[in-house]
Amino acid sequence: MAVFFEALCVLRSLVSANNFNYNTDGYEGDAAEDGKSQDGSETMPYIDESPTMSPQLCTPRGPDGVSPTPPEGLLPGGDTEKGLEMKKLVLSGFLASEEIYINQLEALLLPMRPLKATATTSQPVLTIQQVETIFYKIQDIFEIHKEFYDALLPNIQQWDEKVTVGHLFQKLASQLGVYKAFVDNYKVALETAEKCSQANIQFQKISENLKVKGPKDSKDCSTTVTMEALLYKPIDRVTRSTLVLHDLLKHTPKDHPDYPLLQDALRISQNFLSSINEEIDPRRTAVTTPKGEARQLVKDGFLVELSESSRKLRHVFIFTDLLLCAKMKKTSAGRHQQYECKWYIPLADLTFQTLDETDSPHIQVLPEHEIEEMKIKISVLKNEIQKEKKAPKGQSRVERLRKKMNEQESWLLLQSPTIPFSINNNHGKSYLFLLSSDYERSEWRESIQKLQRRDLQACVLSSVELQVLTSSCFKLRTVHNIPVTSNKDDEETPGLYGFLHVIVRSAKGFNESANLYCTLEVDSFGYFVSKAKTRVFRDTTEPQWNEEFEIELEGSQYLRILCYEKCYDKSQLNKDDNEIVDKIMGKGQVQLDPQTVQSKNWHMDVIEMNGIKVEFSMKFTSRDLSLKRTPSKKQSGVFGVKINVVTKRERSKVPYIVRQCIEEVEKRGIDEVGIYRISGVATDIQALKTAFDTNTKDILMMLSDMDINAIAGTLKLYFRELPEPLLTDHLYPSFMAGIALSDPAAKENCMMHHLRHLPEPNLITFLTLLEHLKRVAEKEPVNKMSLHNLATVFGPTLLRPSESETTKGQHITSASDIWSHDVMAQVQVLLYYLQHPPISLAELKRNTLYFSTDG
Repeated sequence: MAVFFEALCVLRSLVSANNFNYNTDGYEGDAAEDGKSQDGSETMPYIDESPTMSPQLCTPRGPDGVSPTPPEGLLPGGDTEKGLEMKKLVLSGFLASEEIYINQLEALLLPMRPLKATATTSQPVLTIQQVETIFYKIQDIFEIHKEFYDALLPNIQQWDEKVTVGHLFQKLASQLGVYKAFVDNYKVALETAEKCSQANIQFQKISENLKVKGPKDSKDCSTTVTMEALLYKPIDRVTRSTLVLHDLLKHTPKDHPDYPLLQDALRISQNFLSSINEEIDPRRTAVTTPKGEARQLVKDGFLVELSESSRKLRHVFIFTDLLLCAKMKKTSAGRHQQYECKWYIPLADLTFQTLDETDSPHIQVLPEHEIEEMKIKISVLKNEIQKEKKAPKGQSRVERLRKKMNEQESWLLLQSPTIPFSINNNHGKSYLFLLSSDYERSEWRESIQKLQRRDLQACVLSSVELQVLTSSCFKLRTVHNIPVTSNKDDEETPGLYGFLHVIVRSAKGFNESANLYCTLEVDSFGYFVSKAKTRVFRDTTEPQWNEEFEIELEGSQYLRILCYEKCYDKSQLNKDDNEIVDKIMGKGQVQLDPQTVQSKNWHMDVIEMNGIKVEFSMKFTSRDLSLKRTPSKKQSGVFGVKINVVTKRERSKVPYIVRQCIEEVEKRGIDEVGIYRISGVATDIQALKTAFDTNTKDILMMLSDMDINAIAGTLKLYFRELPEPLLTDHLYPSFMAGIALSDPAAKENCMMHHLRHLPEPNLITFLTLLEHLKRVAEKEPVNKMSLHNLATVFGPTLLRPSESETTKGQHITSASDIWSHDVMAQVQVLLYYLQHPPISLAELKRNTLYFSTDG
């Protein structure tokens, strides 16, 4: 009886914990099931398809056949010591995630014991058989990983180059048979749990409110997670362990005792994953119609639909014979979420609209500065959340901030996409989605066209059939949460902030000669943005671009490369989606692994796309390093030389490079979309830099022939490489203090006073640039560059805290802080002057009304 009462107490405490949170869209927040496939390929929805794993999971690969660097056991440059240090970092990260995983398993075991104890009483919540089915093998898996964690921990704590851990991973891999049993039972476990929830309100509350402890070293409180989410964790863990083995082999020398052991563990893990894929029951993703036909889910994901001139977030499902557009119905806490079907189209009746079939609908696009302002707000919130996590009793505020951030990120997700994806029902009804990239549009179109090659028959669903299919979407979906930061686990990587340098080198695998070019996309705040474009390499099967780009990253995790065939014959162009587009020859993406790209050396890689191989290189520079000023004693040339030295040598008031670049941009670049924002080719910029540094006589000829984005990039590079920022280290704190003033008159006096104290070459150059940027912004309807956009581009370059200021209490604690804290103020300073009426140098010097803080 003592056991029974103790168990009953635990159950009551579990039932009373009824604080399961829903975000603003009705999707699970803390109950997010990480590791779910987002590419919608034909695979089990509960098998991890992270961007570094292939759909069949037997070898780590990326989407579209992208392969990571193979585990060679050879370290770049033979740097064994550095490699072993990287190995320790990989192990430390994996150990931390093991602790989280063990806590998740413990959270599952907590209700299992009291449920089992009460099963033999007169008031059982579940039967013994139901308990054993739902929690099958969880205890065994917990013990395996607890033993592994306890054995690995001291090895990390007492690390040296001779430490071996391969035997631990080998033992872990040898116990994967337990996971095989778990996988075989997984479908039944979920179905049993769902039936029990529907039949028993006590169990429903327990299963929706499981508490997972935070890591030992963290002050974070426990988080609330659903049982369904936790039952997925063991499946996800095997794939993650396999990826870690790949990383460990990359940083382990071949002659290290660990190498053969880790190789063996990887072989066992890969064979296990392969066997899972061969034996998995595909019915998990299928729905049987009343006629006995199998209808399988092929792809699903979140898209923005333009409906009645309003943007709506939809969950779109592609089945083997139809496309269904649904939205999540908001439900009260404790009730199961449900989808509501908005419309569906049989694939046999679905066509893609063309220019000839419809007038292009008006797509209302927000001014870019509103998008940028929202990004800044989100970044500030992220910063606040990180600070509150470290504060005592900050958890309640963290939840409020998370909710606010979720709302803002969801707004951004709705407003950002602008690329139309139009589909049509043969019976006359048309629908329009807005996507953020050509890559996504191509993926959705290809998925549909692949199914349409089959012998499809048009179908009409009865109301009952439609209701059954829509209800099944909740269980069948592979994408569970809208792609915003607030829906990610804290253990997930926050992405990279800074600058990614990419060299698109060459491509091969084309069957016929064509005019070929590539574009580069990176993710930012949950959606993808096109950042760069190579030149067109004409009439070739092996283009050699060898072009370098600098791409700004804002929490980015993926780089996408798309290869196009440029069509100069307009009659042959694809008239697709209400716009003329070139043909996509191939596409692929690669995960931006911080440990790989943050090396000082270039990282070579190859993306395979539909038989085409594109070779590229990349390296990453954090924002603080990329804008860091390096003192220089250089007297010759102009780049990296003090501005007063250059103007004195040239006997000018504004450096020649600034005057010439501004003149060329105003002559032929002022109407260019994204001028100063779109990256120029790095090799062109370097050629111009060399020409200006050596004062070659061909500068004017080069400028007239050079791509305008390269000229704009050269001007930005000049200001970035000044030994001291244009608005000076000395005055930086003053500008920051002035922009923070609330009283308009005080701010005016202060900001003008600071300008007067700039050295004359700096001041005249700044005023010249200011008037130029204002003229660029006058063309905003054409070039899409507002004053705010231009301030965002130039602010962090013209203003930058000195090293001494950073160490005087303004130390930046994280990469996102770099983007959000100082940068926001720097943008505001430049924006203030851009929005100010014309500032006359003579008037500025003559006016004595400005107060002085001197003395």
